[in-house]
Amino acid sequence: MTNKINIQQRIDSLKKELDKHNEAYYTNDAPEISDAKYDSLKRELIKIEKENPELATEDSPTQKVGYKVKEAFQKVHHKVMMLSLNNAYCKEDLEDFIDRCKRFLGLKDSAKLDIFCEPKIDGLSFSARYEDGIFVQGATRGNGSVGEDITENLRTMPSLPKRLKVANPPKILEIRGEVYMSKKEFEALNERNKAKGEKIFSNPRNASAGSLRQLDTGITAKRKLEYFTYALGEVSDDFQVSTQEEMLEKFKEFGFTTTKLVKLCKSNEEILDFYNHVMEVRHELDYDIDGVVYKINDWKLQERLGLITHHPRWAIAHKFPAEQGITVIQKIDIQIGRTGALTPVARLNPITIGGVVVSNATLHNRDEIERKDIREGDTVVIQRAGDVIPQVVEVLKDKRPADSKEFEFPIRCPVCGSPVIREGNDVVTRCGSGKNCSAQVVENLKHFVSKHAFDIQGLGKKQIENFFKEKRIKKFLDIFKLEEREKVIETKYLKEHSNDDDLFDSLKPKETPSSDVKNNLIDYPSLPIKYSEGWGKKSVDNLFEAIKKAKNVPLDRFIFSLGIRYLGETTAKLLAKNYISYENFVDKMKKASTVDLIGERSSIEYKHFNSIDGIGGKTANEILDYFGDEENLKMLQELVKELEIEDFINLRKSGKLEGKIVVFTGSLQNMTRAEAKARAEEMGAKVGGSVSSKTNIVVAGEDSGSKLKKAEELGVKVMSEDEWTKLIKE
Repeated sequence: MTNKINIQQRIDSLKKELDKHNEAYYTNDAPEISDAKYDSLKRELIKIEKENPELATEDSPTQKVGYKVKEAFQKVHHKVMMLSLNNAYCKEDLEDFIDRCKRFLGLKDSAKLDIFCEPKIDGLSFSARYEDGIFVQGATRGNGSVGEDITENLRTMPSLPKRLKVANPPKILEIRGEVYMSKKEFEALNERNKAKGEKIFSNPRNASAGSLRQLDTGITAKRKLEYFTYALGEVSDDFQVSTQEEMLEKFKEFGFTTTKLVKLCKSNEEILDFYNHVMEVRHELDYDIDGVVYKINDWKLQERLGLITHHPRWAIAHKFPAEQGITVIQKIDIQIGRTGALTPVARLNPITIGGVVVSNATLHNRDEIERKDIREGDTVVIQRAGDVIPQVVEVLKDKRPADSKEFEFPIRCPVCGSPVIREGNDVVTRCGSGKNCSAQVVENLKHFVSKHAFDIQGLGKKQIENFFKEKRIKKFLDIFKLEEREKVIETKYLKEHSNDDDLFDSLKPKETPSSDVKNNLIDYPSLPIKYSEGWGKKSVDNLFEAIKKAKNVPLDRFIFSLGIRYLGETTAKLLAKNYISYENFVDKMKKASTVDLIGERSSIEYKHFNSIDGIGGKTANEILDYFGDEENLKMLQELVKELEIEDFINLRKSGKLEGKIVVFTGSLQNMTRAEAKARAEEMGAKVGGSVSSKTNIVVAGEDSGSKLKKAEELGVKVMSEDEWTKLIKE
């Protein structure tokens, strides 16, 4: 009896605490605890209620969506419930979700379910209603049944269409999505508020929610809000799609914004790979996400699965792990990257988070330090999510030392002393001295020998740092001259340090020269590598052999190795594919980078380069600036004398699809979609994601939907999978 009383007391305590935090989060836009802590409390209540069903009640926070509506806004009753999602936290939760769906649908365990994956945007959920293509009403989620009327606030968002961009819009269309504030705008807003002595928001989600719920729409209009659409509410019968994927394509046609970070997955492995990928790139995005949403792609299956009281059976949100701990920042260091970026790093009192000892945390950039007011000596909450670099979530200012001082971000590079710069809207502060900054040189050398560039075994980051410090390697060419120079210095060293004719036998690896010799490092060290600490004859021979092998390098890897800003592996392959040989590539880049009498690039080579699909404006400018630099061209001229740069191998089996746009729809039986795409590209085609008047061929597999219908309407050539297979085999 006493145990039941204790359980009931714990339930009451959890319900009271969760209701308090729901009101703070949903109604007042002022959360008092982290999402991870909230989720932990809710999971505990769910567990207790499952174990004691007789104590569960309808007013429990586990049975509610959102919280009550603010009185200041008119109420909007949702025609279709606006539900939240159930959460998954691990691989097993994902597997359980898939298994539950299969059991409900009566499918075999071996059956495959297409799962559409998209990021879980951390913003404010909204619904926008269109009648005959005209925007008529906007609302928040509220408690799922009743939300707040935010029509006029949504009208202030330029990117939200006030009229659908189609000739024959549906009679009724209610789209749903997430309003968010970009990280850049969030920082600007807090800067403005700080200057005015107004409220400082703790994160972009709170800022976007607070902005959208302003009674004065003029305030909302000033806060550049953005949104993504991803779901439907009420729709009329004249709106028809068969999958989640097709729905997003429709949204884009209507003029709505959708995230590009999506994937249609056909296995648990693909789903988890996408989840891990999104978790890795999340900090590169200009908006916050806190997980990945998985949805059954097929709408007929969604209808069959239906809804539970507070969430749909056909979707689940896989939250990112938020492992946190509290420690103290001992020092803030500034690291210099290969492109000159100054990255502040917090050196921490070591702390174990999720089984990993964390002693460093990234502070991202100057704005992040200023926004959170991070200082040396601060007690901070550190968060580590998967393999993502640990970061400072919060400063516990009540624990701040009395003599604390604001951190002063350097105005000069801490390595070379050059003034730092900040270009345009770039959040990154950089050292602008380039090749004159030793830190950038070292980082570029590391990149040059890295796995996806020259991949020189035995020449890792630590070795590069040591060799640069010892003046053995100062530029790319020195790597391939290393063995030759070592022979010279070894001969000199042996002559000076041995009287025995049998020089190698008389010298022992542990012997080191006197201090005056060690300090005499003018152009090259006096001590050969093989007699240095940590090296021996065998390891040095292996290093020289690895360098020799690396002299034969494919064109795309060579281009990537140069470390041109913004130029990644994909762009390097794209350039190699377009220019085939090194000689042709450099010749065309030199001509493309040339400016005319009025200072503009207008050559035929420039126009061709500018027409390559897949190279963005910033990347293109960096590439052309690189090859317009005489010092870079001179360096390349000397370097390539030591190399054999292999032409790009053109794997095309046929050119009959050169320049054609091919779209695949439906399920292919004889090959995966990825394989079909690869074969099309090998034949010179570009694979599209949607059908338009520019599409040349639509390959229709089984269960083809709206793409096939649209192709037929536009008169686009349609091929069956068998016809496609025959074509690529010819």
